[in-house]
Amino acid sequence: MVDDPRQALARLAQERGVSLSALSRMLGRNVAYLQQYVGRGSPRVLPERERRMLADFLGVEEVALGGPPVAPVDDVQVPWLAVSAAAGTGRAAEEERVIRTVALPAAMLRRLGVTAAQASMIQVAGDSMVPTLLDGDRLLVDRSDRRVPQAGALFVIRRDDGVAVKRLVPQGRQVAVISDNAAYPAQVCANGDVEVVGRARLLLREV
Repeated sequence: MVDDPRQALARLAQERGVSLSALSRMLGRNVAYLQQYVGRGSPRVLPERERRMLADFLGVEEVALGGPPVAPVDDVQVPWLAVSAAAGTGRAAEEERVIRTVALPAAMLRRLGVTAAQASMIQVAGDSMVPTLLDGDRLLVDRSDRRVPQAGALFVIRRDDGVAVKRLVPQGRQVAVISDNAAYPAQVCANGDVEVVGRARLLLREV
């Protein structure tokens, strides 16, 4: 049985040794925000973004904080890695640990040609891929698909110890690393200078 989300939040914060005021500031809210949520029921339900941030920080599934129930059997649990793919000048590689899992329909993965064992979720950071990708977008990455097609495609890459998401277009023995935002110039690199982590197959965005 799942605890009341308000009670669960108060208990988890106490167990982690963090105050509700500190968690409120982490959400960009005033210090009394979560005290009012726990004590007065205002807001009645936490917005999805805030619930996800709290679940990530506290190391629990969103269902514990009032999120949707666990996925049905037909869904596949895809690992969400603690790595942000920079849509900018590059982001230092972080430990690729699993924050939590995200339920995606098995039928959708099959339609995309992505096997569950090679799928992972990461978050986009920065603005170099605007308007295609926005800061905070989530990407489903197929780590089994690393071949860059002649027409080009979006890939998560490692370069100079940084992780980024870029559009790659082959140019003979080189590859063009392109940002969709015209403010960021394209670069042409030797194939060996760019490690392709996997192809971005699906964009998830809050609206």
